[in-house]
Amino acid sequence: MTDKQYHVYGIGAALVDTEIEVQDHELSAFGIEKGLMTLVDEARQETLMEHLEDHLIVARRTSGGSAANSIIAVSCFGGDCYYSCKVADDDNGHFYLADLSAAGVHHPGNGALSEGTTGKCLVLITPDAERTMNTYLGISETIGVANLDLAAVAASHYLYIEGYLVTSDSGKEACIVAREHAEANGTKTALSLSDPGLVTHFRSGLQDMVGDGVDLLFCNREEALAWTGEQEMPAVLEAMKASAGAFAITLGARGALVFDGNNLHEIAPTPVTAVDTNGAGDMFAGAFLYGITSGMNYAQAGRLASIAAANVVTQFGPRLHRDQHKTVLESLQISTR
Repeated sequence: MTDKQYHVYGIGAALVDTEIEVQDHELSAFGIEKGLMTLVDEARQETLMEHLEDHLIVARRTSGGSAANSIIAVSCFGGDCYYSCKVADDDNGHFYLADLSAAGVHHPGNGALSEGTTGKCLVLITPDAERTMNTYLGISETIGVANLDLAAVAASHYLYIEGYLVTSDSGKEACIVAREHAEANGTKTALSLSDPGLVTHFRSGLQDMVGDGVDLLFCNREEALAWTGEQEMPAVLEAMKASAGAFAITLGARGALVFDGNNLHEIAPTPVTAVDTNGAGDMFAGAFLYGITSGMNYAQAGRLASIAAANVVTQFGPRLHRDQHKTVLESLQISTR
């Protein structure tokens, strides 16, 4: 990897996930908007948990957060990664950092953790496999510049920024500082728009995070429409070029569109039966970042990302089991490092 130590440096919220299967009418009864991420306070989250305690919990506790899922994917495919986040000095916080370490992800460590509550995300899965998230950020809301390791940013091929951090003033500032430091040190920049609601309600903050443009932008079709203000895909694709040198737009069961700065690649879908779409976009981004930092071109990385995302939606939880990453690579006749 030339003179760079890490494939990808990520920054994002640290959330401990709990997944629960629900029916659509239950979302309506609780006043929850389907398919989106909604920020809630801890009391609201606990109320929902109490009402749903008799439901099947399919993933009792996993380390999550969008960027964390992507960074863990890069690591499990064989990349070297660093992740900046903020957890509290509580059981969930220590669990979270231990889980990062188990996945081979470098992080600042357990020293001098603050009092508070580590963030938690309640992921509600409906029968159509759609995921709806109710997130209590906890101490993640106060992530800031002090949580960055700027030397590690400079030592990375890519900086990957989670768009969800736009909801925190200190988190947004940290993203901007990280991006500027990356740009000054030859580290390429990537950002995920994360959620259509964020694009609608936090556009100005996201534009601050993007700055004059990132090297690579990830989004799904709904986010791309909201970001560009266009309704037809040809116009969307042209408008996206104002924000990024390259981009990847996921289209769910229809595959993805990947622009490498010169050419547009249509990535074929991988037909599967989905049971849980939680983490599909995160896996796509992680696999794609692994691909382009490991010698693949954009079309190859897009194919890898499509297969990996398709595999993750066939099971509950936002991540593949570690041995599944090797299987995905072998399916493309690509060997791990």
